[in-house]
Amino acid sequence: MATQAIDWGKPRRREWGTALRALRRLLANGEDTVQVFRIMRALNGDIAGRNYRKLLLTPEGGRLAYRRIELADRFSDRAWIDSLPDGSVGAAYRAFLDRTGYSAQGLADVSYADGEIERGVEHPHAWFGRRERDIHDIWHVLTGYQADEPLGEACLVAFSYAQTGGLGWAFIAVGAALKSLKITGRRTFMRAVREGYRHGKRAAWLSGEDYERLMTEPLDAARARLGIADPVVYRQAQRELTEAGLIGI
Repeated sequence: MATQAIDWGKPRRREWGTALRALRRLLANGEDTVQVFRIMRALNGDIAGRNYRKLLLTPEGGRLAYRRIELADRFSDRAWIDSLPDGSVGAAYRAFLDRTGYSAQGLADVSYADGEIERGVEHPHAWFGRRERDIHDIWHVLTGYQADEPLGEACLVAFSYAQTGGLGWAFIAVGAALKSLKITGRRTFMRAVREGYRHGKRAAWLSGEDYERLMTEPLDAARARLGIADPVVYRQAQRELTEAGLIGI
């Protein structure tokens, strides 16, 4: 598929049919991460532009926007990741990478896999969109919502919707919760997803953080400073669904 020349200064029309088809594929195969990006592009409209403008109004935002660090490159620098102190956000991220086998560059590659957008577009809204993509796994670390499919991911996308306002995140969270309810008849999953949304609403705006600096901060201190609550309901749901043999629904 040929890449599209997207006008990043103009909000995209919402494509509900595209989003619904992608959601069905994602719910059928939670490893098909390409569908996540299709949903985001179909439903998020001007969210990257809106949040970029919000970034510029924060104390650090002008400096971050001026520097335009590509976080996928930074987070793929294993020597830098290995240099981060024990107990830090970066150390927890290092453990996350080793446990899951994920990588920042791998996630970036998936976002381009269907050929719908170009790599490295030089526009501030495109840069901010890449930044939002690249901090997703750091949010797993900060929130305590693991990359377990589908529970932890659904909780984090609900958190992400509360943080960013991107309708695509809400679409995925609701779809996953309804699928769980249909299969299990239990509301445990849905309660955990609601917790993710509440935690996202109450926390500081994570998109405005300096992530190079944040990675050096002690994890517990960072969570406290950012107002990220303990995911109690998520852990309860994880235990309950695991004991019932339903965690991989």
